[in-house]
Amino acid sequence: MFLTLIFLVQLVSAILGFVFINETKDSFKNNYENALKQYNSTGDYRSNAVDKIQNTLHCCGITDYRDWTDTDYYSENGFPESCCKLQDCSPQRDADKLFGIYEAYCLSLAITNNPYDIV
Repeated sequence: MFLTLIFLVQLVSAILGFVFINETKDSFKNNYENALKQYNSTGDYRSNAVDKIQNTLHCCGITDYRDWTDTDYYSENGFPESCCKLQDCSPQRDADKLFGIYEAYCLSLAITNNPYDIV
């Protein structure tokens, strides 16, 4: 009886995860866009979350690294270090010279790598 109950809970969770994947994706995108716009290097929780996501998933930006060009942080400092593949990377503002910048985008990686962990 108990195993049947656990099985049903897992089944319902999987179905709900599949049904609400688009809502989860939209929510992640909106929250991540807001975090990028409010990013700074002082270490607030949003900036730490962005850095952790980009370091963990080896990505830069929501849809690509150019998402950073619309932020205040970029206009003052260029790309954050969490976009760098290399240890001693000094991200430049000039996109043509982006040696060592992650070109993968975080939205796709977050959804495809962990489709059921997000829900």
